[in-house]
Amino acid sequence: MVLTISSELMAESGAKIVISDIDLKESEKTAAEISKKFKVETAVITCDVSKKEEVDNLINKTVTKFGKIDILVNNAGIYPSVRFLDMSEDDWDKVIKINLKSVFLCSQAAAKVMQPGSKIVNISSIASFVGFQGLVHYCASKGGINGMIRALALELAPKKINVNGVAPGAIDTPGSREGSNEETRKQTIAMIPWARMGTPEDIACVVVFLASEESDYITGQILIVDGGWTIQ
Repeated sequence: MVLTISSELMAESGAKIVISDIDLKESEKTAAEISKKFKVETAVITCDVSKKEEVDNLINKTVTKFGKIDILVNNAGIYPSVRFLDMSEDDWDKVIKINLKSVFLCSQAAAKVMQPGSKIVNISSIASFVGFQGLVHYCASKGGINGMIRALALELAPKKINVNGVAPGAIDTPGSREGSNEETRKQTIAMIPWARMGTPEDIACVVVFLASEESDYITGQILIVDGGWTIQ
């Protein structure tokens, strides 16, 4: 949902859009809707972002079609709840591969072909700052992303490539609604100073800002978008 709205906002500004996911059907539907609505070129490339050969294929096909890559948004993420003492090695590995390894693979492949002025935007989470029971692997993966953002921003600064992140709080999406009941939602909202859950648009607008020329002098930062949850 966040990626779709971010893509729409970027397309509204004239950006050509590449959507990559393991769900080809849904990606094709989204790309077609964006292309029709905003009159921009789009492409869909199936990719398991935890696998280097598929990521390399994604980047190569993107450059072949559009000639360059100006913006990379790393948005892949899963958050299966498992209590730590019951967590298997496979549980841990799957989350780390999809949430963290994918950022390494995609950022490295894209940075090799990016020109000065390009942007890398990573989706982190307030779970990198606040602990959540049942999500030790998820919290670790998002904390890893934050550390990677700062180090990568230093390495890519000479190339004038910005690297930043967005750390969403509780966002009202179809996925979050499926995993909670009304009482849980009320408890969550009670912890947020703004007294509401965030929307996908709240996150998408920040992603687009960090992908724009307006953020040229910002790098190595994680912008927390959580309605004030983590300032308490």
